[in-house]
Amino acid sequence: MRCLLFACLLLSSFPSFALDRFQVEGYALRNGLQLLLKPGSDRGHVAIRLVVGVGIDDFSCAEKELPHLLEHLLFSGIDASGEGGLEERMQALGGEWNAYTSSADTTFVIEAPAKNQRQVLDLLLALLTQTQFDDNAINAAKQVVEREDGGHYSHLQRWLDRQDLGHTASNQLAVELGLKCQERAEVDQLTREQLEKVRKDWYAPNNMTLIVVGDLDRLLPAYLERTYGALEAINPTDHLPLPEIKASAAHERSLIHGFVGGGAKLHWLVPEPVLEDQHDETFDLLKDYLDWALYRELRLAHGLSYGPWAEREVFGGVGFMSLNADLERDDVAEAQEVLDELKARLLKDGLNAETFNRLKQAAIARQAWAVQGNSALADYYWGALGDYEDGRFADPAKELQGVTLEEANKAMRELLLQPGYLRIEKPLLSYDQVLWAIAGVLGLLVLILAAWRFHRRR
Repeated sequence: MRCLLFACLLLSSFPSFALDRFQVEGYALRNGLQLLLKPGSDRGHVAIRLVVGVGIDDFSCAEKELPHLLEHLLFSGIDASGEGGLEERMQALGGEWNAYTSSADTTFVIEAPAKNQRQVLDLLLALLTQTQFDDNAINAAKQVVEREDGGHYSHLQRWLDRQDLGHTASNQLAVELGLKCQERAEVDQLTREQLEKVRKDWYAPNNMTLIVVGDLDRLLPAYLERTYGALEAINPTDHLPLPEIKASAAHERSLIHGFVGGGAKLHWLVPEPVLEDQHDETFDLLKDYLDWALYRELRLAHGLSYGPWAEREVFGGVGFMSLNADLERDDVAEAQEVLDELKARLLKDGLNAETFNRLKQAAIARQAWAVQGNSALADYYWGALGDYEDGRFADPAKELQGVTLEEANKAMRELLLQPGYLRIEKPLLSYDQVLWAIAGVLGLLVLILAAWRFHRRR
């Protein structure tokens, strides 16, 4: 087995093999740890990503900060030197590290010199297995998480969130539809026992993927089998089902953002219909087309918005496409008319074939330079783990090439035929309204003063 792995690594070190970023040596250790090893183009450097299959969506609203808090707590120290001593050891190895918790996973991100890659992986393993939780470290980690989330969650902020005044348009819609928690998750009530349980239930080799890209050590497979292969597997913990739409939402709403201002933002959001084949590629191309169509109509033709945009977002198990524009407050009604005309024209005439093919070729061409260097390649593998099979990642260029104009038109019509949800974000008062209010108050004061003087004379 080891000889076979050495041979694979040796073959993959040749330039012609290494340039194929979709061909990756991947295998599982006996304890279930998934390994992806790829020689990269940057010499003397390795990019390491350890992806743990636990994220925010695996917990209820009250406990959603558990994986985020644990991520920070694991950097609190592995011995008496504490957090500072742990960081000094990484600095001594010439590396740097960080971690991120998303809705689906928790990922440790490391950049390091190739000559120290095994020592850096030793330090990462120690962080996972030797970190001891104490009250001081937990409280310090809670403060960091609270600051990252915007500071102390005051009663006023909680009230604003309950009134739909503290969310962006897409987040507010997700709350209305039951796809997102109404209030921000807090960390004060989380306990050491809960944190230990998360580490025990989720931080196991059969719930992890280790990605190493760059100037690989020839002995790396044997090292990983000896060290990370000694971790004990567990019975997998079931993931919570992703939330689906379970409530209704108003078709149109205005959201108050700020107190005074002359601007506004228009958002038209629509759930993406599920396609049988090439869902993401089709809607990625459709997003590019709608992005260009908004630019042509709202900026070039009507001068209403400098940078309108289309966007794709996912909340729970539902994907949304949104058409958005940053506007002057007085231009919102006109922008709505332009948007309605654009939708009607697309539904009637379909996508312009020349424009669609041009944007499709541009999207395919971007794939040639979209991933450059070891770090970008490691991040790409991290984001595309679901597309890895039989030693290869799916080639996005080929997937995009397979999307036809007919399929894109079908997806567009299924999308735009829905009424969707219109959300207008704007401050409570415009500048003109504030000036009129000030003038009214001053006028009232003048009348009161005149009445008082008249009364004194009498």
